[in-house]
Amino acid sequence: MILTVTLNTALDITYRVRSLRPHTSHRVTEVVERPGGKGVNVARVLAALGHEVTVTGFAGGPTGRVLRERLAETERLTDALVTAVGPTRRTIAVVDGRSGDTTQLNEPGPQIAPAEWGAFLDRYEELVTGAAAVALCGSLPPGVPVGAYANLVRTARAASVPVLLDTSGEPLRRGVAARPDLIKPNAEELAELTGSHEPSRATQDARRRGAHAVVASLGAEGLLAVTPEGRWRATPPAALPGNPTGAGDSAVAGLLSGLVERLPWPDRLTRAVALSTATVRSPTAGDFDRAAYEKLLARVSVTVA
Repeated sequence: MILTVTLNTALDITYRVRSLRPHTSHRVTEVVERPGGKGVNVARVLAALGHEVTVTGFAGGPTGRVLRERLAETERLTDALVTAVGPTRRTIAVVDGRSGDTTQLNEPGPQIAPAEWGAFLDRYEELVTGAAAVALCGSLPPGVPVGAYANLVRTARAASVPVLLDTSGEPLRRGVAARPDLIKPNAEELAELTGSHEPSRATQDARRRGAHAVVASLGAEGLLAVTPEGRWRATPPAALPGNPTGAGDSAVAGLLSGLVERLPWPDRLTRAVALSTATVRSPTAGDFDRAAYEKLLARVSVTVA
C-alpha cells in the first residue's frame, strides 16, 4: 500500500468555456467535479497504474462529503481521511476552449482545531507502519503547524518507510531539514528554498539542506534529478497544448510508483515525464491520457546531467 497525505484537500471544479474574456458573461459548455488536492491527484494516478493507495488528510462539511463520495468511486483507493468541522475548500479551473489556457481560483482551506490535528497524527502513525512509501503533498490549511511536514517526515523515517515531500515555502524548508528521501519542487519553489535560480546549483544545495534526492520540475523542459546514484535530465519529445493542472502531481505518482517497484532512476524519470506530459492532454487534474502515456514512454529522453 502507498499512503498519500493531503492536509488541504479540495473539490476540484473545472468549467470549460468557448473563449474566456474578462468583464463578460460566459456560457459554460462542460462542468467536471473531482476530488482534489495534490496528494489526492497523486493517489488517483497511482490507482490507475495498478497500485493500492490509501488517502489521508482532512475533509469536512458538505464539500468534504461530496469529495468522499467521489473518492469511493475509485478502484484500489481507500479513504482514511479525518473529519474536520470546517468545510473542505473548492478549487475552480476555467478552461478556455479556444486557447487551451486555464485560469485557476483556489479557496482557502478550513481552520483545523488542535484536537483535529491530534486525531490526524494518531491516524497517520497507524497508517504509515503498513505503507510501502508515503507522499506528503500540498499546502497546509490554517491551524496546522508550519513544521507539520517535518514531523510527518520524521515519523515515516522512524518507521523505515521512504517518504516523498512535495510542498513549498516554509513547510518545504522545515521539511527538508527532516531529511526526506525525495523532494519534487518546481523551479520557483526550488529557487525560493535555495536562493538560486540556476537549477543545477539549486538542486545540489537542496540536497545539502537534507533531501536525500531532488527531482526538480522544469515545466516543458522536463525534470532534473540529483540523487546519490547520479544526475539525469529527462525531457519530453515536445511541449503539448492542454491543461497543465495536476501535471506535477502525475510526475510525483510516476516517481513514487517507480520507487516502490524498485525501478532504476532513468526508468522512474521516464515514467514521471510521460505521465506528466500525458496529464496535460487530459481535461481534469488527477487524470492522464492513457494512449498518450503509452506512446510517450518510448519517446522521453533521459541523459546524464
